[in-house]
Amino acid sequence: MSDTFKSGFVTLIGRPNVGKSTLMNELIGQKIAITSSKPQTTRNRIQTVYTCEEGQIIFLDTPGMNKAKNKLGDYMLKVAKQTLNEVDVILWLVEPTTYIGPAERYVLEQLAQVKTPVILVVNKIDSVEEIEVFKAIETYKDEYDFKEIIPVSALRGKNTDDIISTLLKYLPEGPQYYDEDTITDQPERQIVAELVREKALRLLDKEIPHGIAVVIDSMKERKKGGMIDIDATIICEKDSHKGIIIGKQGAMLKKIGSQARMEMEHLLGTKVNLQLWVKVKKDWRDSDMLMKNYGYNKKEI
Repeated sequence: MSDTFKSGFVTLIGRPNVGKSTLMNELIGQKIAITSSKPQTTRNRIQTVYTCEEGQIIFLDTPGMNKAKNKLGDYMLKVAKQTLNEVDVILWLVEPTTYIGPAERYVLEQLAQVKTPVILVVNKIDSVEEIEVFKAIETYKDEYDFKEIIPVSALRGKNTDDIISTLLKYLPEGPQYYDEDTITDQPERQIVAELVREKALRLLDKEIPHGIAVVIDSMKERKKGGMIDIDATIICEKDSHKGIIIGKQGAMLKKIGSQARMEMEHLLGTKVNLQLWVKVKKDWRDSDMLMKNYGYNKKEI
């Protein structure tokens, strides 16, 4: 290790569906954060680790910053805001547009209150003409004193290496917090639960997914090895939602289960026997006790 090893914490912020989790998965080189086109995909702060010879970057992928509608929303916003002052660098992801909407204005208001260096990442550059990317950069650079502005495509992996080298420039010299093999601090059970939630988010209708949580009831490796048995429960808020999640003759639940199982096998490197159940807990998103039961950090509620 060289004398100038850099290390520190970086948070990714931006409104829902701007590509934060996709970018983090791309930078780390492995799927850690779930992705979907629906808001509120990321609920907890997910910590992932990037290590190279020059340094170690610990990424916090926070929930999207948008105004809260219920206790779960309050919790998510609190987590996102708290992070801004705790990190060494803020990465703000935006789309390549000249329209700065209310969500972006809200983020700018929050950034005005912090002293942390901010790097603007203009994502999804593969979706527009190059001239539009330049226009977006021009628009944003007049709004805030960014340390750097980097145009990327997280989906295509374009320019994402520039993010790593730029971040290392702004991180302080420091110790290696995690060993080289660590890529996340998430327990396996939590990642497995999130994989089930991701499939449900992708396959179900717009309204239902916000109101679901996933609990891993048991996760055991068989004595002879080669297979892990996982029992999980999808919690929803209404009886009508339960019917939709299960689907006609159990077809939807089967689909969620088989897609989640494939990813679990890839993650765990072994065969998985996944059993899914569905339970109704009315208005769990407005209950502190139920939110704690479903794995949201007790200290932050």
